[in-house]
Amino acid sequence: MTVSPTSAEVTAPEEATAPADAADLAEAAGTTDAAEPAHQSDVVDLYLKHIGSGRAVMGRVMGGMAEVRSEGAWIHADDGRRFLDFGGYGVFILGHRHPAVVEAVHRQIDTHPLASRVFLEPVAARAAQALAAHTPPGVDYVHFVNSGAEATEAALKLARAHGRTSVITTRRGFHGKTLGALSVTANATYQTPFQPLLPDVTQVDYDDPAGLEQALAARRDRACVIVEPVQGEGGVRIPRPGYLSQVRALCSTYGALLVVDEIQTGMGRLGTWWGVDVEGVRPDVLLAGKGLSGGVVPIAAMAATAEAYGPFGRDPYLHTSTFGASPIACAAALATVRVMEAENTVARAAALGLRVLAAVRDVCAPYEGGLVREVRGRGLLVGIEFAEEQAVGELLLELIARGVLVNHSLNSTRVLRLTPPAVVEDDELGLFLTTLAEALRSTAGRMSR
Repeated sequence: MTVSPTSAEVTAPEEATAPADAADLAEAAGTTDAAEPAHQSDVVDLYLKHIGSGRAVMGRVMGGMAEVRSEGAWIHADDGRRFLDFGGYGVFILGHRHPAVVEAVHRQIDTHPLASRVFLEPVAARAAQALAAHTPPGVDYVHFVNSGAEATEAALKLARAHGRTSVITTRRGFHGKTLGALSVTANATYQTPFQPLLPDVTQVDYDDPAGLEQALAARRDRACVIVEPVQGEGGVRIPRPGYLSQVRALCSTYGALLVVDEIQTGMGRLGTWWGVDVEGVRPDVLLAGKGLSGGVVPIAAMAATAEAYGPFGRDPYLHTSTFGASPIACAAALATVRVMEAENTVARAAALGLRVLAAVRDVCAPYEGGLVREVRGRGLLVGIEFAEEQAVGELLLELIARGVLVNHSLNSTRVLRLTPPAVVEDDELGLFLTTLAEALRSTAGRMSR
């Protein structure tokens, strides 16, 4: 005989059945003000306990501030100060929180932020179409990933699928820090703790076609070459005119797959859509990232010709990622391309870049031959090389103290790097130059003592 429970047995306590309101859910998720650290010291303490002492100490050296808000060319800290962002490692070509990109992401969140991966996803298709409209002719197939390093990994795997098991990279080149990407990031500081890395990786000098040809001749038909149009983390190293064309010709001659890493240099950063555009070079594989995000949602991509992309195109399960090509990220990428088209961002970056480079050279001129060794750049990627490594750290801290953010260079410790957004206004540029002049004067005084 089946016994039916009484009404008392099936009625849950009132507190268990009452639906949680939005405030309760927000507090449980840690998104209310009450759940956030109240003071800078609390943030540092959380870093020490849960993220790492190295990052916590670095934060203290930088002033202990936590960034909590941003818009345009500005970042706001939890102490009420705001900072002009001429850094951002090339991400913020459109500045922070461009309204059109934010709107597109909000709209996607409200409809379908992540995909099941079972059906086709239209936003990814439209984002790929939009990006391919601006890649070099014939580079039409797009594989979206979550970061620049993942784009490098995808390219290395694609090369393997073509039997290109030997990789040639350039000294001071930077392509990411995941295991495969680290194998072609030519810096012993980051590589040594993780040896052994990928086998059969050869380093050649950047802007040295003869050295590249020698390496290729020994690896005919089994090599993959990865190179940047301008070495960003390498200290804004700009090759001589014709270098990229020579690399393309050599790869064709020796049957090598050419991968051009435009993760930092692409999306208008150099004043062209891609660094290879200056010489009309068509790579087999092109890597994009950073600026592709619109500064809102992380996304990167590996784009390739039909022939190069073949193995991935034929077998969609050969290289996959749960979050790769997510609708929310692709919405950001699609909006970014549309904004750049509508606002003529690439041309603006080219014109603004000429002004920034000339003005920075003028500000640094009194220190050349002493504190400053050289100022170089293309578009909105500018490097200031100093005679001593110490000057980079001193100047970086001076600029932060005066409300300006810039970059150091991971593979060139004497180079301070500027990657301003294309949305910088005249008064903001003037403020930066005045601040740079003051910071240089103070740094030069300290260094001379």
